[in-house]
Amino acid sequence: MKLTRLVVLAIGLLLGMSAQSATSIIRLATTTSTENSGLLGVLLPPFERDSGYRVHVIAVGTGKALRLAREGDVDVVLVHARADEDQLVTDGYGVHRRAVMYNDFVVIGPKSDPAGIRGLRDAVAALTRISATASLFVSRGDESGTYKKEQTLWQQARITPTGPWYREAGQGMGKVLLMAGELDAYTLTDRGTWLAYRDRSPLEILAEGDERLFNPYGVIATNPAKYPEVNHVGAMRLIEWITSRAGQAIIHTFRHQGEPLFIPMAAPATE
Repeated sequence: MKLTRLVVLAIGLLLGMSAQSATSIIRLATTTSTENSGLLGVLLPPFERDSGYRVHVIAVGTGKALRLAREGDVDVVLVHARADEDQLVTDGYGVHRRAVMYNDFVVIGPKSDPAGIRGLRDAVAALTRISATASLFVSRGDESGTYKKEQTLWQQARITPTGPWYREAGQGMGKVLLMAGELDAYTLTDRGTWLAYRDRSPLEILAEGDERLFNPYGVIATNPAKYPEVNHVGAMRLIEWITSRAGQAIIHTFRHQGEPLFIPMAAPATE
């Protein structure tokens, strides 16, 4: 009888340790841009050190990250597709969205600039010239916020990009930048990832400054009312940290060769 009680006690302790271990992990789905830029490498360690949580990062396109939240497979998302973020909250799968930071998108391409877009501040005009000259363009071709922005620009140009000049990579931003560099092609990228990869690329920024290229990022917790098993307490701790003065200061000081990759813009939560 005593042995049985000891076995039960041991099992109880193991289960308790397992539960405690699970609640100390925060599953964060985020874009490849926050990972490729190196931001998470400086933003998360202070949070983990001070809070005792461990953040498991799943770096995917924004569309995939939001789908993981809809399926209850992550605790929190950090993404950049505002309309889709708002829809996640409206549909009841996300709560407590907060603005985190922003940068912008830029069109980069070869120095030879066969499409003649250098200096343009109109992104739609730039893509129109690339299409008209059938200049090689490498697209993310995934569910990312960058791809969504690109498709919006093509729609505004009333162009359906097809043909051998248009390549859909189905890869993250960093790999697309490297691919475009190897092919001497144009592509659309967020400025943060471009600055992180610029030294490894023969390409350069050719079109920028269009207000349509504004690129805000938001953080959203998965709704515990939909999925009680998510680590909502941990998710909210992470959201509070990222939007706190300390977290925003790290984003502000995160630079590459003196240039900021993201601009902090924390704002009150929206239900």
